[in-house]
Amino acid sequence: MPNPYSRLFELPGTRAFTLGNLVARLPMGMFGVSAIIMIAERYGSYALAGAVTATGLAATAVVGPYTARLVDRHGQARIALPAAAVAVVGSLLLALCVHLHAPAWTLFAAYALTATTPNTGGMSRARWQHLYAGDPARLHTANSFEQAADELCFMLGPVVAAFLCTALLPEAGTLTGAALLLTGILLFTAQRSTEPPPQREVTKTASPLHAPGMLPLVVVFLATGAVFGSMEVVTVAYADAQGHASAAGPVLALQAAGSCAAGLLYGTRAPGGPARRRFLFCLTAMAALMTLPLLAAGTGSLPLLAGALLVAGMATAPTMVTGMGLVQAHTPEGRLNEGMTLAVTGLLGGIACGSALGGQAVEHVSARAGYLVPVTAAALALVLFSTVSVYARSTRRRIPRQSPPAASPNPSPKAPAASEPSP
Repeated sequence: MPNPYSRLFELPGTRAFTLGNLVARLPMGMFGVSAIIMIAERYGSYALAGAVTATGLAATAVVGPYTARLVDRHGQARIALPAAAVAVVGSLLLALCVHLHAPAWTLFAAYALTATTPNTGGMSRARWQHLYAGDPARLHTANSFEQAADELCFMLGPVVAAFLCTALLPEAGTLTGAALLLTGILLFTAQRSTEPPPQREVTKTASPLHAPGMLPLVVVFLATGAVFGSMEVVTVAYADAQGHASAAGPVLALQAAGSCAAGLLYGTRAPGGPARRRFLFCLTAMAALMTLPLLAAGTGSLPLLAGALLVAGMATAPTMVTGMGLVQAHTPEGRLNEGMTLAVTGLLGGIACGSALGGQAVEHVSARAGYLVPVTAAALALVLFSTVSVYARSTRRRIPRQSPPAASPNPSPKAPAASEPSP
C-alpha cells in the first residue's frame, strides 16, 4: 500500500509551497518566547513582557480575520506578502525599541504591528482544499500533515528562540524570526500554480461566522485553546517549583512531539463515520487524557509528568484535524482562509484566557492545582460540543417532513399528473 503522504505530494508545486510555508510558520513558535525573554532581559519585568505579548495576541485576534478576508478576495500572493512585510517591520521596530530601552508604550505600538502576520497554516490548508477538493482521503491526509507541521513548529520554535536569545543576544530570536517569516512568505507566494483563485464576489457576503454551525465550532476552539494556554504556564511553574526551570521547554516539547506523531499516524488512516461523531470522540479522548498530567503532578516526579504530557498530547492533533475539517465543511465557498482564521482566532483567545487562568491558579493555589485548569477546559469543550450536537439532532426531529404536492385536478394532456399512469 503506497504511503498516503507520498501520494499527497505527487502534484507539481506541492513540495515547493510546503517548504516555503514551513519556513514561514516556524517563527509562529518563536515570536512570543523571543519577546518575553528579550523584554524581561532588557527591562527586568516579566509583567511588562507578558502585557506586551498579550496586546499583540489581542491585536492579532482582531486583525487576523480581516487579513484573511483580503487574502480570499484578492489572492494569497497579492495580500500575504505586504501583510508579512508590515509584520516584519513591527518585529524589527520592537527589537530596536527594546535595544534602545525606549519608553514602554513604544513596545506595545511596535508589537501591535505584527498583528498583520498572515495565517500561513490557513493558506496552506486552502491550497490543499483547492487541489484535492474532490478527494476526501487525500484532503484528510493533508489536514493531518498540516496539523503535524503546526505541532513541529511550536515544538522547535520556543527551543530555537530561547537558544538564540540566551546564546547570542536578547534580540536575536526576534530578528531571526522576522527573517524566516519574510523568506518563507516569499518562497510560498512564488508558487502561483497551486494558489486558489481569488473570490472577489463571494467574499462580499456576510462573514463565515454567520454560517450555520460555525459559531459553536469557534466557541469549542476557544475552550480548546484554553487547554493549550493553561498547560504551558502551569508546566513552566511546576518545573520551576521542582527546581528544574530549564527543563520546562523539553517537557512541553514532549507534549508537542506526542501530538505531532499522533497527527501523522491519524493521517494514514481513512476517516470513518461522520465528522461530528469523530470530533466528539476526539474531544472525549482529550478530556480523559488531560487528567494524566494532573495525576502525575501529584507524585512530584518531573520525568513522570513528561511521560504523562507525551501521552496526553496524542489526543491534540486528531482533535484539531477533525475540528478543522468541520470548519472547512461549514465555511462558505470562497471564504476558506477567513473561516479557518476565525477558528485560529478562537484558539488564540482561548490560549490567552487559559494562560491567565493557569497563572492565577498557580499563584493563588499551587502548581499542581493548576493542572485542574486544562482538565476543566477540555471537559468544557466536550460539554459544549455535546450540547450543540444534541440540540441539532432535536431540532432536526422537530422539523416536520413536507408532504408531496397534491396532484393538479386538471392535468395537462402533455404532462400527466404523477398520480396517474401515463397512457
